[in-house]
Order: sequence, then C-alpha cells, then structure tokens
Amino acid sequence: MRPPHLSTMQKHLVATAGEFVGTFLFLYFSYAGNLMAASRASAMAPASVGGGMSSETVIFIALAYSFSLLVNVWAFYRISGGLFNPAITLALCLSNQLPWTRGILFIPTQLIASLCAGGLVSAMFPIPISEANSVLGGGTSIAQGLFMEMFFTALLTFVVLMLAVEKSKDTFLAPIGIGLALFVAMIAGTAYTGASLNPARSLGCAVAARAFPGYHWIYWLGPVLGALLASALYWLAKYLHYDQANPGQDAECPEDVPSA
Repeated sequence: MRPPHLSTMQKHLVATAGEFVGTFLFLYFSYAGNLMAASRASAMAPASVGGGMSSETVIFIALAYSFSLLVNVWAFYRISGGLFNPAITLALCLSNQLPWTRGILFIPTQLIASLCAGGLVSAMFPIPISEANSVLGGGTSIAQGLFMEMFFTALLTFVVLMLAVEKSKDTFLAPIGIGLALFVAMIAGTAYTGASLNPARSLGCAVAARAFPGYHWIYWLGPVLGALLASALYWLAKYLHYDQANPGQDAECPEDVPSA
C-alpha cells in the first residue's frame, strides 16, 4: 500500500505535533530531575559553589537536563528536528535551515508544552517547582547573567548548527554532542544563572510556581542574543568555506583525503 502524500502544511502540522510532545517530555523529565536534586541537596557533601549550591547538586541538575535533551532529541529529530527551544528555532530560521512558517508554528508550541510540563510536574511531585526556577545566584548581577545566558546559548546553538544541520557521516551522533553541549554550559552556569539557555525552560516552571523574578526577561533576551551570535558565526563559517580549510573529515580512508 502506498503511503499517503502529505501536503506542505500537513508536514508542518505533523512536525509541530512532534515538537510539542518532544518539548513536553524533555522539560517534564528535566524539571523532575531538577526537583530530585534540590530535594536531596541537604544530604550532599558540604563543598559548595556560587550561592551555596553544592557541586554534586550542580552535576545532578546538569545531568538531568542534558540527558533528557539527548534522549528526546534522538527520539524526535526524525519527526520535528528535536529543537525544543525557541532560541534554537529562531537560529535555524535565520540560518535558512528551517522554514519561517514552521518556526512560527514551533515557538508557541514549545512555550505551551513548557507550561504543560511545568503544571504536571508541580501537580505530581511533592517538591515545590519553584526549586527548578531560573534565578541568579552567587552574587551574579543582572548584566552578568544576561551575557552568561547569551554565551551559553550560543555554544548550544552553534553545536546544533554544526552537528545536526551541517550533514556529515557523524550526523547521526548529533544528539550526543547536543546533550554534551548543554551539560558543559550547565556545569559552568547552573549556580550563577540556572543555565536556562531556553525561554521555554524558564517559562514553564515560573508560571507553575507563580514566581517571576524581576529579571526574568534575561532568560528571553539572553538566549535570543545567543541565537543571533551563533547564527552569525555559522554564516561566517559558511562564507569562508570552512569545509575547504580542513578537508577530508568524512573520508572513509586516508586515500580519499584531497590534497591541500
């Protein structure tokens, strides 16, 4: 039996449905892991970083978000691309790697999915979801937090562009690199900004907790600036023909590598 031929709009809608489920699952398990780490923080070793958050707690939280991202990106990238983040969606649109129509559908879908994840985690778990809120710590100023979020998001977005968007023989492993990029950023920033890198991640738990810090806007502007920075770097690399600077990376054997 011949499979049905989907119209362009039907493809967008199927991808959008996949993006909703993927974003929901990513954030549901991320928030849940975050709450688990927060609830066990008092039992952690006394060594701490930043504003009193133990180094073990930082690692557990980073693992919760990065592994949830890795698993769900790997599961959903064939359906929607597995973006789960309005900032990354914006970057892919700016890089001409995602149709603007799909981007316009994805962004509100990701935000709604975050609200559902935050609400369900708040209802199901005994720990206040405010424990997962994106807040500044360790004496971090608003300006510092804004630019931390910008650079953290730029790293994650550039990894997505270079590993998932730029096709190579290693593209099927892109979810691992994307998860590791988030882990690296969260190790650096969890104690200082919460290392959100994602407006949807910050929105879902803030709405569920009914707790918006006065500087909540940095968790929107920072990732947007990071998306712009990563997109500019990606365009620069393409303009400079980066693939000719170090050729042969996808060669099967040394004989296939072209001479410089």
